[in-house]
Amino acid sequence: MILIVDKRSTANHQTIADTFNRHFIMIPDIINKNNIDKNYSVETHRNNQPHFMANASHTPFSSMKFTCTTEKEINRIIKSLKHSNSSGYDEITTSILHACSPHITSPLNYICNRALLTGIFPDRLKFATVRPLFKKGDKRDIKNYRPISLLPVFSKILERIMQTRLLNHLNDCNTLSNEQYGFRSGLNTDNATYQLTNGILYALNNKLHIGGIFCGLGKAFDCVNHEILLSKLKTYGITGNHYKLYKSYLENRYRRTLVYDQMGNTITSISPKVIHGVPQGSILGTLLFSFL
Repeated sequence: MILIVDKRSTANHQTIADTFNRHFIMIPDIINKNNIDKNYSVETHRNNQPHFMANASHTPFSSMKFTCTTEKEINRIIKSLKHSNSSGYDEITTSILHACSPHITSPLNYICNRALLTGIFPDRLKFATVRPLFKKGDKRDIKNYRPISLLPVFSKILERIMQTRLLNHLNDCNTLSNEQYGFRSGLNTDNATYQLTNGILYALNNKLHIGGIFCGLGKAFDCVNHEILLSKLKTYGITGNHYKLYKSYLENRYRRTLVYDQMGNTITSISPKVIHGVPQGSILGTLLFSFL
C-alpha cells in the first residue's frame, strides 16, 4: 500500500496507519473550524440550546425511570445480533458470542445492571478499531478513504439496553417529532419519501407553489459536540445516574487504525483520545445523533 503523506509517497505501513488515524481524528476539528461563524461560537450555541428547549415545552420533561435488565433480555439481545466474523480489539466476534451465550448471560446481566446503577460505562468497551475503506479515485489520496469502525461486541449489548430505555422514555414523553423517520423502529426512508411525494402531488393538484431546501451533512456523526448533546439529554429528563452513564459513554474513548502490510500482518496506529462525535458503528450513536 502506498499513500501520499506530506506531499510525498510512502510505503511505510506504520506511517500510513498513524497518518490515517490522525486524519480521521482531525476531521471534526477541521470541519467545525471552517463552518462555525466567528460571531456565533459553540459556546453560544451550547448556552442557548437548553434555554430555548426549556421555553419551548409547556411542561418540564419527567425524569427517566430506572429499569434493571434481566438474563432474558440479555439473551434476547444476543440472539438479535447478526452473526459476523468481524471483531474489535478484543478479537471476539458475534459468532463466538452466540456460541458462548448460555455460559455468559448471567455475568453479563450483572455487569450491565452495575453500569445502570452506578452510571459508569466500562472503559474496556470504549476502544474502537478503524479500518480504512477505499471509495474511489486515487488510492494514494487519503481523502478517498472512509473509516469503518469496529467496537467490542460486548459494548453492543449494553448499548442496546441503554437504547431501549432511552427510546421508551422519549416515547412516554412524546418527545420525538412525527417527521423523525431515521433510527426508529417501524420507520424508514420509505416513509419520508412517501410523505414528501404526497405533499408535492397535493401541492400540484391544488396549483400551489413548491419549494425545497436540501442539506447535506458531511461527517455529521464525527462532529457531534458532547457538551451540547449532554445538555439536551439533561433537558429531556436524562438526569442522575442515567446522565452519568451517557456522559461516561461519550468520554474517554480511544480509536486506533489498522492496516495490513504485504505479508498480511496487521499494523496498528497509536490510540489517541476521541473528543468529538458519537461512535461510528455503534448501536446507540444513531439515536443520540437524532437529538441534535
